[in-house]
Amino acid sequence: MEAPALRIGQVAQAAGLSVKTVRFYSDEGLIHASSRSQGGYRLFDPTVVAELSLIRALRAMDVPLPELKRILDVRRSGHCNCSALKSSIQTRIQSIDERLTELVSMKAELAQLLSSWQECGGVKKG
Repeated sequence: MEAPALRIGQVAQAAGLSVKTVRFYSDEGLIHASSRSQGGYRLFDPTVVAELSLIRALRAMDVPLPELKRILDVRRSGHCNCSALKSSIQTRIQSIDERLTELVSMKAELAQLLSSWQECGGVKKG
């Protein structure tokens, strides 16, 4: 027996997202409504909840929407998307490493600025 289509509020609640976020992902083409109700409301296949869980996990890693769409498209085509996901994760790790290097450099510059400020008569508050 086929599971009944879910209204957007039901999908949002099941995925732990707001209705606004689900609507945004739908408008961006990341998820697709399976049909519309007589009143014109979006109806979704229950499998979209699993897709939203994946979207949520990838967005937590700051995977950009176009890359996310590509991963979902590969997944929906029935092909293994392990390499696509692995590539996205590797790119994100590189981005984080670059940001960490920038932050360490910024921290050192700020520490030097603070040190020179204290040497000229500033008072350190702690």
